[in-house]
Amino acid sequence: MQNYRKQMKTIAIDMDEVIADFQKKHLDLYNQEYNEALTLEDLQGTRLWNVRPHLKSEILAYVDNPGFFRDLEVMEGSQEVIKELSNYYEIFITTAAMEHPSSFSAKYEWLKEHFPFLSDLNFVFCGKKSIINADYLIDDSPRHFEHFKGQGILFSAPHNLKSTSYIRVNNWQEVKEFFLNKK
Repeated sequence: MQNYRKQMKTIAIDMDEVIADFQKKHLDLYNQEYNEALTLEDLQGTRLWNVRPHLKSEILAYVDNPGFFRDLEVMEGSQEVIKELSNYYEIFITTAAMEHPSSFSAKYEWLKEHFPFLSDLNFVFCGKKSIINADYLIDDSPRHFEHFKGQGILFSAPHNLKSTSYIRVNNWQEVKEFFLNKK
């Protein structure tokens, strides 16, 4: 089995906005605190802090709460598709946790709870994802593809809808189709 795994292609998968619904919680916290009713449609092509630039530091502070990442909702279909893909590819979850170091424990606990079929050794907490040596990287932030040596695949999120330079997948069913047609 070990030799078979070495020959498998590798897929690195971002956590936030790809397998964990970061945006929903972020928007819910903001709406509750500021008594607003912004929706994901209001964030098309941008980020929450760009919609309310005068509150940027307050909005960004939500994610510095050590528990923020612990109870994010799982993106629909991600668990089933990743489990299936793990039969054909070696899967790594790669999260730019260095941007919010207080998130380590919550992210790790979240991954263990929702993706127990993946090894802890395949969780990568990093800063720049260009250091990841994988064949593919699925991410919602195009900036992570700039120096990545493999194939970047953009996972659709409200903030990246104007990006057109990368292969795009809109949901986990499209991820499944993309990768299972390659095997």
